[in-house]
Amino acid sequence: MAYTQPTDGAGVEKNGIPPGKPMSIGTHMLDKGAKMLQSLKPIKQMSQHACTFALYSHDMSRQIETHHYITRINQDFLQCAVYDTDDTSGRLIGVEYIVSDRIFDTLPPDEQKLWHSHAYEIQSGLLVHPRIPEMVAKPELENMAKTYGKFWCTWQTDRGDKLPIGPPSLMMSPQEEEIAKVKPELVEKRDDKYNISTAAIRGSRTDIMRQARLNPMADYWREHKKCFAIDVESAEMKKLPTVKF
Repeated sequence: MAYTQPTDGAGVEKNGIPPGKPMSIGTHMLDKGAKMLQSLKPIKQMSQHACTFALYSHDMSRQIETHHYITRINQDFLQCAVYDTDDTSGRLIGVEYIVSDRIFDTLPPDEQKLWHSHAYEIQSGLLVHPRIPEMVAKPELENMAKTYGKFWCTWQTDRGDKLPIGPPSLMMSPQEEEIAKVKPELVEKRDDKYNISTAAIRGSRTDIMRQARLNPMADYWREHKKCFAIDVESAEMKKLPTVKF
């Protein structure tokens, strides 16, 4: 049977932190000890924080501010833990993988359909590195403008879910088409928080040129008017061979 969680969040608790008891003294002590004794090496490899916006592939009227904590694996591949805010209450809402245009062009066409481009997001000033001067961020922005991302949202906090409910949703990046433009009130709220001007940032990025060619398989909806959504269905378990002793 297909998963039937309502897309409006009906039936789930809303507006607040996840349900559960307050942390005990023992848990606090364990956490403090773990910080001192464990390396947490993967987390410490996160070297950048980028703030931008994302749209649900199946309903682009649903748009969210996102905070990406980036680990660079190499010059062509990045992985991001995505949160809904950058303060201490931030909830891990998904993961994004980012590849260079060189790698993207090697992916199978059916895989490319799941990815979005970053060129417009960079040129429009929507993606920023909070508190980092544009001059410092400019080389990274020029590289990012040539990349593609695949972002799965696992926790739809924008609809009020207190817990990660249902299957993941594929997210898309903002684009210049009307249906994919970020709502002005979202941009204004973000700009007020960081005391920045997206319009001014956009003006300072005129030298970040558009790619001569964006692979048309990315942002698949733009040319094909199709979106991608995941449903959950029951399936027969794979039968393992019987081992005789």
